[in-house]
Amino acid sequence: MDNRRDFIKKTTLASTGIVVGASAFSAKSYGNIVGANERVTLASIGVRGRGSGLLDNFSKMYSDGVRIKTVCDVDSEVLAENVKKAAKNQKGNKPGTEVDMRRVYEDKEIDAVVIAVPNHWHALSTIWACQAGKNVYVEKPSSHNVWEGRKMVEAARKYNRVVQVGFQNRSISNVMQAMQFLHSGGIGEVFMARGTCFKPRDSFGIAPDSVSPSNLNYDLWLGPATYRPYNEKKGHYNWHWHWDTGNGDTGNQGPHQFDVARWGLNKKVHPVKVQSMGGIFGISPKECSQETPNTQTSVFEYEDGKILEFETRGRYTNHEANLGIKIGNTFFGTEGWMEVNGSTWKAYKGKETEPFAGSGMAGSAAIGGDSSFLTAPDSKGHFGNFIDAVRSGNHMDLNCDIETGHMSTVLPLIANIAYRTGDTLRFNGEFEKFIDNEEADLMLTRKYRYPYIVPENV
Repeated sequence: MDNRRDFIKKTTLASTGIVVGASAFSAKSYGNIVGANERVTLASIGVRGRGSGLLDNFSKMYSDGVRIKTVCDVDSEVLAENVKKAAKNQKGNKPGTEVDMRRVYEDKEIDAVVIAVPNHWHALSTIWACQAGKNVYVEKPSSHNVWEGRKMVEAARKYNRVVQVGFQNRSISNVMQAMQFLHSGGIGEVFMARGTCFKPRDSFGIAPDSVSPSNLNYDLWLGPATYRPYNEKKGHYNWHWHWDTGNGDTGNQGPHQFDVARWGLNKKVHPVKVQSMGGIFGISPKECSQETPNTQTSVFEYEDGKILEFETRGRYTNHEANLGIKIGNTFFGTEGWMEVNGSTWKAYKGKETEPFAGSGMAGSAAIGGDSSFLTAPDSKGHFGNFIDAVRSGNHMDLNCDIETGHMSTVLPLIANIAYRTGDTLRFNGEFEKFIDNEEADLMLTRKYRYPYIVPENV
C-alpha cells in the first residue's frame, strides 16, 4: 500500500517561511526514541470538546510516566480550564500554553502531540509534527480529503514516526474479540457489513458574518481552508456541517463504524464502486447554514462483490437489530449474522433467534468446541497502546496505525464525493483516483490557503 502513490511526480516542498519543514530541526529530534521506562512528554493541541477529553485521559497517565507539558489552542478562552485540569491530574505539574502549534513543534522536549483540531487541520498538523520529529495521536477522521491522507502516511514513514488514529474500537477488548470471531469463520463467510450513525440533530441556526472574538486567532483556526469571513454559526463544533472544514455526520461519528465495518469484512484494499444519496430533511436552509446532509445512505462494492452499507440518520428514528443499535454495526455471513453495539456483541446462527456466541457468553457456545478465541484480548486501551508504541518507536505496535486509519477514513470521504456529484463512482484503489470522472477527482484534494499548504513532497 505504501508504494501506491509512487506514480505521482514529486515536486519541491511549498516554499514559505511559516511551513514547518525538516530543515527547521536538528538531527537529534529525528533520533528521538523514548526508552521503555522513560517519561513520555506530550503536548495537547486543540482542547475544546473532544480535545479536552483527550487531555484528561492522557494527563491521568501521569503516574505511568506520561506528562502533558504544553496545552495549545487557537482559542485562548479554553486554555486556563484545561491547564487546571491537567495540573490536577498531574499532581500539581502545571503545563504551559501556546496558541500556535508551530511553537509546540519547536520544543525538543516534546516526544509526541495529541491532535484534536477541526478536520481540515488534521493532515497539515500531523505532517508538521512528523517533520519536527514528533509522534502523533490524531483524532478521526484522519484527514479532510483523500489526497492529504496519503500524504500523512508518507510523512509518518519518511520520518519514522508513530502515528495513531483515534479509532478507539481498535483497542476495545470485546470489539477485538468480535473481530476475531468473524475472521475465524464464526458466521461463515462475511459478505456484507452495515454501519449506522443515528444521531438526531436539531437546527443550530443562522447568523450574519461578523468580526471574530478577541480570544480567537481566526487566521490560525481557518488554516488550510478557503478564506471566509468569521461566522459564529460556522465555527466551534458547527464546522462539522460545512464542507470547507467538516465532513458531516457521515464523516464525524461515521468513521468509527466505517472502520469496524471494514475491519469485520477483513478488507485491506479500497472498494471499486461507491454510490451515496440523501439530503437535509426537517431543517430549513433559510434557518440554518448547514451544508452537509443529515440523512445519507452509502453503498460500497469490493472487487470480490462483497458489500459495505452505511446509513446516517440525523432526524428521529428507530433503532436496529436485537441490541437496539443506533450507532454500531451488523455483519451478515453465509451461516448467520452478528451485531455489535458499543462493546457488546452477539452472533446468531442460521434462522435461530437466540444468540449462540457473544461478549460475556460461556465458551461452550464457541464454534467446534474451541472457545479460545472467545476470550477477550487484553488491552491497555487506545491511549495506553499509543504510549507503548511511542516508547518502542515501532508503528507496528499500534492498534490503528495511520495507514489503517487512512484506509477507513477514505470510505466516508468518497461517499461524500458520490453524494455531492450525484454519480455512481468507480474507484481505482491502487492510485486512489476515480475512473473517468474529473469532477469527482477534483474533490479528492483541495486548494490550500497560503501559507497553510499540505506539500506534495512531505
